[in-house]
Amino acid sequence: MFSFRERTKLIQKLSDQTFDLVIIGGGITGAGVALQAAASGLSVALVEMQDFAEGTSSRSTKLVHGGIRYLKTFDVEVVSDTVGERAIIQKIAPHIPKADPMILPIFDEPGSTFNLFSVKIAMDLYDHLAGITGGRYANYMLSKAEILEREPQLESEGLLGGGVYLDYRNNDARLVIENIKQAVADGAIAVSRMKVEEILHDEAGQVSGVRAKDLLNDQTITINSRLVINTAGPWSDIVKKLDQKIDHKPHMRPTKGVHLVVDGEKLKVPQPTYFDTGENDGRMIFVIPRENKTYFGTTDTDYQGDYDHPRVEKEDVDYLLKIVNRRYPEVDLTIHDIEAAWAGLRPLISDASGDYNGTKKEKISDANFEKIIQAAKDYADGKQSRPKVEKTIVAAAKEEPDDNPSAVSRGSDLTVAEDGLLILSGGKLTDYRLMAAGAMKKIISLLPDQNFQLIDSENYPVSGGRFDPEKVEEELEKITLEGEKQGLSTEDSQYIAELYGSNAPKVFALKDQGSFKGLTLAESMALRYAMDAEMTLTPVDYLLRRTNYMLFISHRLMEIKDAVVDAMAEYFAWNLTMKEAYQTELDQQIRETQLMDLKKQQKL
Repeated sequence: MFSFRERTKLIQKLSDQTFDLVIIGGGITGAGVALQAAASGLSVALVEMQDFAEGTSSRSTKLVHGGIRYLKTFDVEVVSDTVGERAIIQKIAPHIPKADPMILPIFDEPGSTFNLFSVKIAMDLYDHLAGITGGRYANYMLSKAEILEREPQLESEGLLGGGVYLDYRNNDARLVIENIKQAVADGAIAVSRMKVEEILHDEAGQVSGVRAKDLLNDQTITINSRLVINTAGPWSDIVKKLDQKIDHKPHMRPTKGVHLVVDGEKLKVPQPTYFDTGENDGRMIFVIPRENKTYFGTTDTDYQGDYDHPRVEKEDVDYLLKIVNRRYPEVDLTIHDIEAAWAGLRPLISDASGDYNGTKKEKISDANFEKIIQAAKDYADGKQSRPKVEKTIVAAAKEEPDDNPSAVSRGSDLTVAEDGLLILSGGKLTDYRLMAAGAMKKIISLLPDQNFQLIDSENYPVSGGRFDPEKVEEELEKITLEGEKQGLSTEDSQYIAELYGSNAPKVFALKDQGSFKGLTLAESMALRYAMDAEMTLTPVDYLLRRTNYMLFISHRLMEIKDAVVDAMAEYFAWNLTMKEAYQTELDQQIRETQLMDLKKQQKL
C-alpha cells in the first residue's frame, strides 16, 4: 500500500535509515529521478513539501509537446531531442499521452511565426525528426476553406490556410504519480507534506542529509544520506538557501503561465489548435478540447510572487480572452464563461540562452532565411548531416533579446556544489526522463564503492504502463472489457482503463467494497484506489491532481464534492475539526479555480 495509513511507518524509516540519495521535490523531475534511482538499486528517499505534482507539474499546458515552435528558429537539435523523448514517454507510460494531431492556422499579419511555405518545411522536418514516414499521423496542409470547415468559429479575415501535425495530449499530474508509485514499488520511500528546512553536513563540510518538518504534525526529523539532489523546480534557489555552505546566487527566473477552461459548446474546436496571438509579441496560444470542455493558454510573464500559490489575475484573463475572442470573433467569451482556471510557474534558467518558449525573435535576413530553408530541405531529404545543418543554423540565426521573459532557455542544468549538493533545474516536462538519466550517471559516479547498475530507463515502464505501447487502443479496450465483466458500464470502465492503465484491474477488484454514499460504484472504486495506492491525503489531492474533476468535469464536481469529503473522513477516521478544515480547503480551492472572486469584482 502507498497510503496515509502507512505514512507513520514511512517517516520512521526516513529517520532510521541512511539513504544513498535524498530527493528534494516531488514534481516530475524528482519523480523521474526517484524511479530511475530506485530501479537501479539505490536506497532512495523523496520528500515533497506539498502534494506530489502540486506545483509546476500539475499546471502545464497538459501536452507532451513535440515543440514545432522551436523550428521557427530551426533549432533542429532541440526538436530532435523533444520528439525522441516524447516517443519514449509514450512507450514507458502508454496509458497517459494520447496522439492528438494539431491544427496550425496561418494568418497574414505582422510577426507571424510561420507562413504557408515555411510551415510546410517545418512540419516535414518535424516529421522526419519524429520518424513519421507516412500514415495517419503524417503532416498535411489545409486550405483556408478546409480550416474553416473544421472550425467555423475561427477568424476568417487574414487566414491563409494552415497545417496539421502530430502532437500528444497529456495528464501531467498522473505522469508524476505513476513515476512515484513505480519508484515506491521498487523500494523508494516517498513522503508528501514533508518540508526540508536545512541541508546538513558532516565534519568535512560535505552534504550528509536534510532536516525536515512533517507539515501534518510539526514533527521534525533528520534524514541521513550519502547524496542529496535538489529537484525543486521554481523553488530551486529557495532550497539552495537551506545549504549554508554554498553560494546562493539566483539561478532561476520563473515565469507564470495561465490557462482558462470553458464549455466545449461555447468554444467548439474539433482538435487542438495552435496560433500566433496576433499581438506581434512572439507568443503562441493553444486551444485544446478535452472532456467536453475547451481550454486555452498560455501567458508567459516574469514572476516574483508567492511561489507556493501563484494566482490567476485579472490581467491574465483579459489577455487570453482578448486573443481568443479575436481568433473566434463570434464566440464573445467573458470571464463569466470561465469554468476553471490554473496558474503555474515554469522553472526557467536565468543565465541560459536560446529560444525554447515561443518568443519573439529579431528578423532573419532573406539570404540567411533561404540558407536555413535549403539546409532543412537537404536534411529532410537525407542529403546533409545534422551537424552541418546545425552549423548553418547557428551561423544564420540571430541572438535573442535578453529582456523578454519568454526568451529564457527551457534547457536544463545539472550542477554539483562544492559541498556535494546536486542541483537539477530547468527543463521541460517532456524532457524529464532524459534529465533524470543524465543526473543518474553523475549520481552513480559519486557512489563508486557501490556496484549499481543503471536501469534502461528508455524501456522501463512507469506504474500502470505495463502493456504493449504499440497497441495502446487494443490494450485499453481489453482492460475496458474486463471492467464491463465486473458489471461496470462501458463509459465507467473505459474511464478507469484510460486513467490507470495496467493498474485498472486493481481498481476493478475494489468493486466488492461497495459504494460510498453519494458516489457511483466507479467513483467509489477510483477514490478507494487513490487513498489506498496513491498517497491521496486530502479532497483537493483527489479532485484536482489524481483526477480532473476540478478542471474538466466541473458539473459533476459540484455534485460529488461533499460526498468525497464524507468518504475520506470515514476512511481516514477524521474528527470533526479535521473534516471541517479539509472541507474549507476544498471549497476555497474550488472558489479560486472557478475565479469566483474575480467574477464578483467584474460585476461590481
